[in-house]
Amino acid sequence: MLKNDINIKIDFQPITADHKSIYENSLSAEQMRGCEFSFANLFLWGRQYISEQNGCILLFSQFDRRSVYPFPIGQGDRREAVDAIIRDAKARGIPCRLTGLCAAEKAWLEEAYPAKFRFHCDAGSFDYVYDIHDLADLSGKKYHGKRNHLHRFWELYPNCRAEAIDDRNLPAVMQMADEWYQKRMAEDPNGDYHMERAALQRAFRHYRELELLGLALFDGNEVLAFTMGSRFLYDMIDVHFEKARSDIQGAYTAINCEFARHIRQNLPMIHYLDREEDMGLEGLRRAKQSYRPHHMIEKCWACLLEDGCDY
Repeated sequence: MLKNDINIKIDFQPITADHKSIYENSLSAEQMRGCEFSFANLFLWGRQYISEQNGCILLFSQFDRRSVYPFPIGQGDRREAVDAIIRDAKARGIPCRLTGLCAAEKAWLEEAYPAKFRFHCDAGSFDYVYDIHDLADLSGKKYHGKRNHLHRFWELYPNCRAEAIDDRNLPAVMQMADEWYQKRMAEDPNGDYHMERAALQRAFRHYRELELLGLALFDGNEVLAFTMGSRFLYDMIDVHFEKARSDIQGAYTAINCEFARHIRQNLPMIHYLDREEDMGLEGLRRAKQSYRPHHMIEKCWACLLEDGCDY
């Protein structure tokens, strides 16, 4: 690294829907990434910035009151990309934090920058990835309880129908989401629902641009549950949102199962559903574990030792 390069900042631009194609072309070469690398998540959550340099996509995120650099993607010179990130952090006067490292990226960073970074892995940030057939069929002894919930739902709502979310039914889904948040915030005024609600509202506004895939369960004109996701890597869907009426037994099980069936029927190349993280919330962790994930995507942070950051 040249001394006169130390104050060079990367020309990051706010991420927009126009970046989707170039970003996903770079992502298509990746073998495994966590849900934070799906374009929809980058677009919907926090403040995200993007730059293309020498065949690599570099990202800069301001999320949860921290500035971080998701690990670069693409087929360019990875060492050059990380060097540029280190320089950028120094120029901005912030700690150099690299996020979203799976095992391969962690091993590469340790070899390329020996004793330069320290690593922190948090199980709350690991992704739960499910075989689509497991969620669509709920077969076998391990899903006995889920099948009971599902049977109860269809007994209560035998005329319920599943509809792909589109321009025609999107207003009804939006209304159900609004009612869901109003109820939750009334029950738990201190609950942190504002960021998620803002992300979901943005997803509604940009549903077509992001090529989101959604499904809703209707009883007559009433929405009982809905879910939304997007294509992620070649054989995976990232599930971004799932909401259901809490007073209806089996509603969450039903939308989960119906979405898996819908995707299997319409996108046969999809093998997995990434249902994202549990964020260290015990109730959410139990719920995600109860569906028996096929595997977890384990991720960690890397902090430049000389910056002394505490993650």
